[in-house]
Amino acid sequence: MIKTLVEPPLAAPVSLADVKSHLRFDRADEDDYLAALVLAATTHVERRCDIALMTQTWRLFLDDWPCGSIVSLPLRPVREIAEVRVYDGEGNAVVPPSASMVLDPVSDPARLHVIDKLQPLKPVNGIEIDLVAGFGDTANDVPDTLRRAILVLAAFWFEVRGSATDASALGMEPAGFDRLLAPWRRTRL
Repeated sequence: MIKTLVEPPLAAPVSLADVKSHLRFDRADEDDYLAALVLAATTHVERRCDIALMTQTWRLFLDDWPCGSIVSLPLRPVREIAEVRVYDGEGNAVVPPSASMVLDPVSDPARLHVIDKLQPLKPVNGIEIDLVAGFGDTANDVPDTLRRAILVLAAFWFEVRGSATDASALGMEPAGFDRLLAPWRRTRL
């Protein structure tokens, strides 16, 4: 399953003012750099946890329906399935009736139960699922531990830039960072 971002979030879960306050840094000459660090830290947290922090729309591509009737969705929290398209042999999109699918957003991972499967005739990426994921539209909707993880990581990267004596230190994360993410990470076998 391939996923691509269709509509990014309209706001960041941590503002420039938040990170500057966390760092006790009041100069404006590093604002662009700090904003870039917040964006990178947000992306890092989202990828480590398979999570969408702020409301955003993603498109999933499948070649065919999985065996059985359940599609496990790779992001969380899933708020809604915006649209499902199944392609015929000529590349025309067919939208199955919404009654033929039921979203289970409570399961982890969230699941889409497909009751009546319309078979794709396009051999590659014959199914597209657009889903809306995220905790909400504002930073206050994002759990505090995840916001704190972004602050800690962005601050760490800001403070250690150019000062690492060991090349491996550049890829390090701050102490306690994993503990902030632990409740949100999926366990994989």
